[in-house]
Amino acid sequence: MRLPNSAFTERPWRVHEFIRDFEVEDVWDLDTPGGPDDLALLVRQFDSDGKHFEPSPMYKLLFAIRWKLGAVLKWDGAEHGLGPRNPSLRDRLPDDLRDGPRGPDLKVVPMKSVYQTSDEWVTEVVNKTVHAAMHIGWVHDGNGRYHAQMAVLVHKKGLLGKVYMPLILPFRRVFVTPNLVKTIGRSWHARTAR
Repeated sequence: MRLPNSAFTERPWRVHEFIRDFEVEDVWDLDTPGGPDDLALLVRQFDSDGKHFEPSPMYKLLFAIRWKLGAVLKWDGAEHGLGPRNPSLRDRLPDDLRDGPRGPDLKVVPMKSVYQTSDEWVTEVVNKTVHAAMHIGWVHDGNGRYHAQMAVLVHKKGLLGKVYMPLILPFRRVFVTPNLVKTIGRSWHARTAR
């Protein structure tokens, strides 16, 4: 379920310290009920090889189109990725976060891990259109249970990013992210049932 941006912006997450130039695109509730220390279990779920990831046909089609466009238009070349021209969010971290656990890089989607704490995990991806981050926060339900929320944060790059990102937003909100949210929940329930 999609949440108002305030579900992310009004929480005292550490990520707020160094993403002031990023916009909050979306905040989503994840169906991942658990205990106070279960974020690490959820992060391990993201560290899989993706064989249990079962995206919808529309999800597959949209990503196939995106990767083809990226290849033809050279959006995803190394010169547009993380590096001297596009510094990682890790370069902005305070010492305690930089020296702490990083978390895994994602294998299914090319995202690099930035940092992991007991209640936050951040990954990032950079290409010619955007520098994007995914924030997974572990939140208390108020009834002794916890679950995750996912925020998508973007810094649009140039005119291309300012045109392309709003253009794809409806597709992301209708087809991509809801499918991802359901898949995360299904995988979580399958793992925690074992």
